Amino acid sequence: MRLATIRTTDGTRAVKLENDRLVDLGAPDLGAFLAHAEWATRAGAATGPTYAVDGADFAPLVPNPSKVLCVGHNYTNHIKEMGRELPEYPTLFPKFADTLAGANDPIGKPQETRALDWEVELVVVIGQPVRRATEPEAAAAIAGFTVMNDISVRDWQFRTIEWTQGKIWDSSTPVGPYLVTPDEVGGVRPALRVRTIVDGRIMQEDNTGTLLFDPVELVRYASTIIRLNPGDLIATGTPAGVGHARDPKVYLVGGETLVTEIEGVGACTNKIVEES
Repeated sequence: MRLATIRTTDGTRAVKLENDRLVDLGAPDLGAFLAHAEWATRAGAATGPTYAVDGADFAPLVPNPSKVLCVGHNYTNHIKEMGRELPEYPTLFPKFADTLAGANDPIGKPQETRALDWEVELVVVIGQPVRRATEPEAAAAIAGFTVMNDISVRDWQFRTIEWTQGKIWDSSTPVGPYLVTPDEVGGVRPALRVRTIVDGRIMQEDNTGTLLFDPVELVRYASTIIRLNPGDLIATGTPAGVGHARDPKVYLVGGETLVTEIEGVGACTNKIVEES
């Protein structure tokens, strides 16, 4: 099953992909829809108005999650390219709703940076409330997966030892287009190819099966710290190939087209534009 949030002339709507149509799920967005305890049953039985897939305007998958947690240093190759030791525990930092963008939205290059970078990430979408989850409870709380491009402002990120200031720029992080349920991608610990393509050139390529901390472990760990609510997002980290770690470094200057894709889940396609 594939679910999304689209923009319409009457506001955003939660929808389900069915062949070449998007079926209205009777909720203003996917976060509101996932708040229903029986959301999966409701989605399966949905018979609302439909919209064409072709030309659909995808909003951020969950426009207003109660939290977005991101994981740094979770692919072995990326940890090595950044010159770090393998962590004992997940490295967490937050994003906010205002940071998110739609899967195909243009991304503004902030005028304050000369070090804009890309990061493809598999994202866990939470489907039920969970706190201090056991492993089975953590697995059951995963509604599905989506794609994120964790656009990073590197010169601000590394001003201090705390990364958040380089990760939360307004409308900088595309996420979507679809939530794909675990049954379509091999379960809650999927092994899927992830790639970033910049103007036709493959810059990142790896497999989610090599994650140091897998989706179930991340839900278990994060829920120990704070309650996770339906619609919350956990970005699981990025593989090697970021521009900042290259020699010489490669940054986005404006005009590039970025495709961040995950096998079986989908892709975000975004044009980098000068921020007005």
